[in-house]
Amino acid sequence: MGRARRPKPQHLGEKLLRVRERLGLSQTAMSKALNLTVDYSAVSQYERGTREPPLIVIVRYAELAGCSTDYLINDRLELPATKTKQL
Repeated sequence: MGRARRPKPQHLGEKLLRVRERLGLSQTAMSKALNLTVDYSAVSQYERGTREPPLIVIVRYAELAGCSTDYLINDRLELPATKTKQL
C-alpha cells in the first residue's frame, strides 16, 4: 500500500515571486541571495510553478522574507504585509 500524496501548494510560485519583488531583486540577484548552485533560471521556474524548489530553498526564501515557511507553503495563509528584510 503506497503513501498518500499530499497536494502540492498551488500558490507557492506566486508567493515566491512576491517575495522577490518585495526585495526588489532580479532573478539573477535572487539566485545569488538564495545561494543557489543551479542556474538562475531556476528562480523563474520556481515562480512559474514548473519546478518545485527544494526545502532548503523554501527556507531561504522565508528567511529573506522575514516570515515562517508556513506562509509560503500553506495556500490558506497570505504573506504578511510587513516589509521583507533588506539584503
